[in-house]
Amino acid sequence: MTTAALPTLAPHPDRLFPADPAATAVARTVYDAVKDAPIISPHGHVDASMIAADEPFPDPAALLITPDHYVLRLLHANGVDLSALGRDPAHTPAGRDIWRQLATHWDDFLGTPVRYWFETELHDVFGLTEAPSTANADAQYDHIASALLEPGFRPRALFDSFGIEVLATTDGPADDLAAHARLAADPTFHGRVVPTFRADAVFDPSRSDWRLVVASIGEAAGIDTGTHDGLLAALRARRQYFIDHGATATDTGVLDAGSTPLSASERERIHAAALRGDVSAADAIAYRHDMLYRWAEMSVDDGLVMQLHPGVIRNHHTPTLERFGPDTGHDLPAVGSFTEPLRPLLESFGTAAGFHLVLFTVDETVFSREIGPLAGFYPAVYAGAPWWFIDTPAAIGRYRSAITDSASFTKTSGFIDDTRAYCSIPARHDMARRADAAYLASLVVTHQISEEDAVHTARRIVSDIPKATFKL
Repeated sequence: MTTAALPTLAPHPDRLFPADPAATAVARTVYDAVKDAPIISPHGHVDASMIAADEPFPDPAALLITPDHYVLRLLHANGVDLSALGRDPAHTPAGRDIWRQLATHWDDFLGTPVRYWFETELHDVFGLTEAPSTANADAQYDHIASALLEPGFRPRALFDSFGIEVLATTDGPADDLAAHARLAADPTFHGRVVPTFRADAVFDPSRSDWRLVVASIGEAAGIDTGTHDGLLAALRARRQYFIDHGATATDTGVLDAGSTPLSASERERIHAAALRGDVSAADAIAYRHDMLYRWAEMSVDDGLVMQLHPGVIRNHHTPTLERFGPDTGHDLPAVGSFTEPLRPLLESFGTAAGFHLVLFTVDETVFSREIGPLAGFYPAVYAGAPWWFIDTPAAIGRYRSAITDSASFTKTSGFIDDTRAYCSIPARHDMARRADAAYLASLVVTHQISEEDAVHTARRIVSDIPKATFKL
């Protein structure tokens, strides 16, 4: 009896390119011009302390599965409890057992970008030639675990081998940024890791942690946040602290993009009520909308790029939140809206010199209806790349079609990998470069642009455009 051969793991050289031979040839030319270009990653969630410490990764599962909510949500959707994936503080399974869950459910990822990224990183980074399966799970785990012990697989060595030029992290408003300072002062590290100021909790006084976060910001800044004016002063001080440590952007996730400002007396009234713990739902919404307006006001003053991604319902499943905490796969999309909600903010700041507002969405219907047209008029507005639920090859093509009609290429963000999964960074950027090459090739073969324009634009998309948009 012969044993069936295991499926191979060999990504096709023309993956994501058009099927038409003429378009394929153009896509190859465009992709070849950018495939080895340095990675600019202006929006991500890798921990700077991991790179600063430069310690070996603990095991394959802790590196590739447990921190990645993209992977967790699909395994959970297919019946794997999060406790079996290392997300239960009371129960830590062996990394080998977690890896077996991925291998067993490998086919559940078929057709998803997660599987695309995994295939690329397992093959290109770790040299695997077989697709994961129950039959080879232990052997593959041992292969990757052995590799992670080698100096070439430590965080800084991978940073270099991945070709990362700039990596932005996401950091809390009271973070001391010690890891960033350590990297900046280390003459042996030649990369650039910059912090991003994220203070979502301070926008919403109905959050259970709002008072704690407000107090921590005041303590870090050395400014009393018992008044709203005090909070604004503390936030300005913390933003400057981040700028001093290399930050070029903030990142804000709120439920909606409302930006109607309040009077100073109303802001103080709601702030005082929130500190007492008796803020009404309506007042909490009004406060959040005013804070978004104030955030833009601060960006005009200090020059930090303002990233905004409304329309995500956080922690949709309360039992999962209570047991496993946030970022475990149950944040879900809501309907997006920008044009009317942002009008107060854009009336005041949409044409302000130097102000950059990058709009992200998980509702791609707003790309052609709202974000593209906004970016096509307001100097301040940039169309953020497909992100999170829509960072797929097909969605990238739809995004390009929707945005280019109104705003062309220069008013976009460049690709956003938005990841905690360190080893997936090159795979994600390679996917975007291939998808953009396919889109540009479609314009060439329909005689809308020249092949020279396509190559030039591809190079700008991976370098000049993200650097300009994020002031890098």
